[in-house]
Amino acid sequence: IIPNMSFCKVCLLLSSHSIFHILSLCPITVWQLFGCSAAAQVKTSRETKGQFLSVNMAFSVGVMSAMYLTKGITGAHLNPAVTLSFCVLGQVPWGRLLPYCLSQLLGAYVASGLVYLVYYDAIMAFSGGVLTVYGPNETASIFATYPSEYMSLGGSFLDQVMGTGMLMLCILCLGEKRNTPAPSELIPAIVAVIVLGISMSMSANCGAAINPARDLGPRLFTLTAGWGTEVFTCYNYWFWVPLVAPLIGGVLGSCMYLIFIHWHLPDHDPPENLPTISTLSEKVKQPITRWEDGEELKAVHF
Repeated sequence: IIPNMSFCKVCLLLSSHSIFHILSLCPITVWQLFGCSAAAQVKTSRETKGQFLSVNMAFSVGVMSAMYLTKGITGAHLNPAVTLSFCVLGQVPWGRLLPYCLSQLLGAYVASGLVYLVYYDAIMAFSGGVLTVYGPNETASIFATYPSEYMSLGGSFLDQVMGTGMLMLCILCLGEKRNTPAPSELIPAIVAVIVLGISMSMSANCGAAINPARDLGPRLFTLTAGWGTEVFTCYNYWFWVPLVAPLIGGVLGSCMYLIFIHWHLPDHDPPENLPTISTLSEKVKQPITRWEDGEELKAVHF
């Protein structure tokens, strides 16, 4: 018996909407699996099986893999700060901000749980079975970011604002039609290199979270997995810094790009054979222009 086709179409449409949001979990889950697994390997081996560079490269490869995996379906949304910035710019509808952010947060939480399961024996052997946030055998930093002891709250806040601002500044130029746009198929690899550069140059102070979901999701996991409330109270309740500062930094970086670069570019089209992925330059000709809704930049929603 062949089921009613109209009923099947309705079910498919309803399920595809749900699947869309489920797939929104995938990018950051993949990214976190790469990065936190590398952090666990380096930490529990006491740097005999990897060092600082290993973790940064793993996170970068995770970014690239996650974007290639889902950029054609969900836009590869990995970062609430970037999603918020694109909402401010009019490239993502505001109605999608909360669902995307919740998906990113849940994806980071799930990834942390998977890393914990894979490295459970190593974590227990390294820590002696005591899960702590401080001390030579602490393991909380495998999952979330924590500041160096010399950092103040103000310095940490500035660090995160600067890092996320640089991220948005670099991402926006990739699809600039009137400048030198990057080929669409290379966007994930280029974003990965950008993330690697930021991680290699801005990790010493606070770990270069530059992503609220990347930090809060794992922090919530460690809270529920045995590390206790200290993951939130440590360092004078520092947890809010990587949660709030990247959101501000992303918007500031976007504004800086528009004010100092985008509005000063020549008002002409590039050669026809130059590949582009965005119509950003067609949407903002001057400061008073309103942005239309659209998703032309979905391939660079890191």
